[in-house]
Amino acid sequence: MMFRLIFRAFIASLLLTLAACASYPPQKPASDYPEPIFPAKRILPPGHDDQMNVYDPWEGMNKHIYNFNYHFDKAIFLPVVQGYETVVPDFARTGIHNFFKNFDDMLSAVNSLLQLAPTKAAQSTGRVLVNSTVGLFGLLDVASLWGIPRPMEDFGQTMGRWGVGQGPYLVLPFLGPSNLRDGIGKLPDFYVRSMIQDEVLSDDVRIATTVAWPVDTRANTSFRYYETGSAFEYRMVRWLYSTKRRLDVEQ
Repeated sequence: MMFRLIFRAFIASLLLTLAACASYPPQKPASDYPEPIFPAKRILPPGHDDQMNVYDPWEGMNKHIYNFNYHFDKAIFLPVVQGYETVVPDFARTGIHNFFKNFDDMLSAVNSLLQLAPTKAAQSTGRVLVNSTVGLFGLLDVASLWGIPRPMEDFGQTMGRWGVGQGPYLVLPFLGPSNLRDGIGKLPDFYVRSMIQDEVLSDDVRIATTVAWPVDTRANTSFRYYETGSAFEYRMVRWLYSTKRRLDVEQ
């Protein structure tokens, strides 16, 4: 049931975004930014990934979604986050964040097993066992205090591990930068996460976590749209995300 609701919400938000025609926030023209003294082609090694080389056949749609995310962030998401940070004390927000990260470790353990990565699977499983018991159901991150590494594995990385390429770059409504492989990978990740929550949480707690999870995620993400000071922010974010995901799979 939870998976179907999430999937329907995702499809609905995508259709809504494609219909949106909001104007872009004002930005400086490229001519206002001086040519850098050390351009990328002079300081980066041969064969580096150029920002222009990211496969982005849906650039027009992606830019509209990127712009929609900016307006949603500014009008709704960030004010909610600010209210959350004002009302909830620091120690409580830390506990909530640790609680959600414990579920991330469970998901990472599943994907590590699918990748046939026993060391990462053991680390993630160990973190879950320690934090779910000594850490009071994940509210305390005892595993990090004990020096247990935290692998971060998802189904997009799992597909990449078995040879599935990133595919076209894709900006997702609300969720931000992605690609076709990672976008598809979010669906089984949502499904597995909802299955775990159905097994370990009561109905009331599960509803509360469904509401609090995206707020906690945004509160712990420092990126803010159109605050990089770059006239080419879209390209920069596209390149950084694509490069990071490639490195994530190679680790």
